[in-house]
Amino acid sequence: MNPFSNLGIRHDIVNAITELGFENPTPIQEQAIPVLLSGSNDFVGLAQTGTGKTAAFGLPLLELLDFEENYPQALILCPTRELCLQITNDMNNYAKNMKNVNVVAVYGGANISDQLRQIKRGVQIVVATPGRMLDIINRKAINFSQVGFVVLDEADEMLNMGFQEDIDSILSTTPEDKKTWLFSATMPSEVRRIAKKYMTDPFELTMGTKNTGNVNIEHEYYVVRARDKYAAFKRIVDFNPEIFGIVFCRTKIETQEIAESLIKDGYNADALHGDLSQQQRDKVMKRYRDRSLQLLIATDVAARGIDVNDVTHVINYSLPDELESYTHRSGRTGRAGKTGISIAIINSKEQGKIRQIERVLGKQFTKAEIPNGFDVCEKQLFALVHKVHNVEVNQEQIEQYIPRIMEEFKDLDKEEIVKRFASLEFNRFLEYYSKAPDLNASAHEERSGDRSDRGDRSFKSSVSAGYTRLFMNLGSVDDFTRGDMLGFICNNTKISGKSIGKIDLKGVFTFFEVENAFVDQVQQGFKSVDYQGRSVRIELAGDREGGSSERSGGNRERSSGGYKSREGGSGGGYRARTGGGSREGGGGFRDFSGKRREERSSGNREGGGGDRRRRN
Repeated sequence: MNPFSNLGIRHDIVNAITELGFENPTPIQEQAIPVLLSGSNDFVGLAQTGTGKTAAFGLPLLELLDFEENYPQALILCPTRELCLQITNDMNNYAKNMKNVNVVAVYGGANISDQLRQIKRGVQIVVATPGRMLDIINRKAINFSQVGFVVLDEADEMLNMGFQEDIDSILSTTPEDKKTWLFSATMPSEVRRIAKKYMTDPFELTMGTKNTGNVNIEHEYYVVRARDKYAAFKRIVDFNPEIFGIVFCRTKIETQEIAESLIKDGYNADALHGDLSQQQRDKVMKRYRDRSLQLLIATDVAARGIDVNDVTHVINYSLPDELESYTHRSGRTGRAGKTGISIAIINSKEQGKIRQIERVLGKQFTKAEIPNGFDVCEKQLFALVHKVHNVEVNQEQIEQYIPRIMEEFKDLDKEEIVKRFASLEFNRFLEYYSKAPDLNASAHEERSGDRSDRGDRSFKSSVSAGYTRLFMNLGSVDDFTRGDMLGFICNNTKISGKSIGKIDLKGVFTFFEVENAFVDQVQQGFKSVDYQGRSVRIELAGDREGGSSERSGGNRERSSGGYKSREGGSGGGYRARTGGGSREGGGGFRDFSGKRREERSSGNREGGGGDRRRRN
């Protein structure tokens, strides 16, 4: 018998979750489900992300609601579109053997008319992000007067994103005698206030110690000179050939620049940040979930609510401003009982922050050394050997080629063949790392502080002398990300991504930089190229920007909109100008609670798509 039956879950639900691979309840499920099934208590559950919280509240809801009735009986609020869709999908999977269960997902970035139609047809469970939910309530398109249960999932993240007023407004439309279930990874004072305001003597369940990290996650940090940060980061990635990771940066600009440079250097990477449209965001996340992306480069805001299984590493390219954010970052790995590694790449002045995070997590970090070139080559070699040893051979398809292969290898013995296959990949890394320097900060630098760390301008734009700025008549409205645009340019011109400089993606056009030697090749390459029925035009940017084409000699760019690009910015109050008046970066600003946080682009408070509107 499945142990979930012993918790009080009925057979049709148990059969559904058994097919999903649920064999034994997680600790939070084992302890929360019996309490919630009683339906008589408000509830506060503290547990890390990835511990099975959705089933902990989702299974009891399916037991307690009356699905013969077709009105809203349960409301689940969560911070982001991704989490909203994930919870909705999970609830439908749990209920697949039940009749008349209607679950509607309500979130920004999607057609509100479709959501209104689904609500009108009848719904018992509404899963929603706060901004869009409030919009629908204000349209008087839903009635929560008979809601019996409200679930606040990832409550700390919702409050950290500035949704307290929205949550207050939404909960004011629900009955006072409802039961409120609150789930959170950490318990900051804002969450405690919500619990006190909306709950009566709640049952509290804490898995582990409050605000602590997942015990399945190892924490490491590397101390490097600021100027070596990107090189050290790449070496860490190369030393982990099977890495499937999320890389956290502090700003959108830094996120995009690192992703572009990784793509140029041959890595499967892309960026996720608040300036992407919902369609672009979905495209990036699909590639990541399908594992065609190995590295997802993201800001804290953009990554909220991402739930992807088997993430092996979380890399903090820049430490977060808020210590609690580190808990959420690291919680993206080591999910569902699996192990993971959280890495921080820091300069010598940031070691104090590591000590602070250790105190908050209650876990010790391991100080690690950036591997040398030989170590990386060795790791890559044996990763290749392991891959060859375990590759699945398609006997039927390969059989026809065996005679020709054997003929080609007839003058080589087994040992020589093995050496040559291993050398295919090994030689590439051996050449690249043949003169690799030591990237670890010296003991003296750690004690005194590396002067080059000032401002932590560790990653700079690839703009430099020898580049020409060009104009193209395609942009983000044509569903291009910067990574897509880089591939589009390279595919049509047959030049290496390393010869492309900064890509400045606008709405209906793009400026990009190319090494002077390849300008003619780029223009020739696009002479007869069409994109979705439109001819692609390439012109010198100076013809479009009211000045001569830029040969990069500084970091100011003139454009018709007066846009100014600024380098660096991973440390200290960088502000990236966008059309929505977004400020993002190390400086941040303080919200209503006096707590420092990032500001998202206007309309993007739900991690992309955003239905948040300014209200007086």
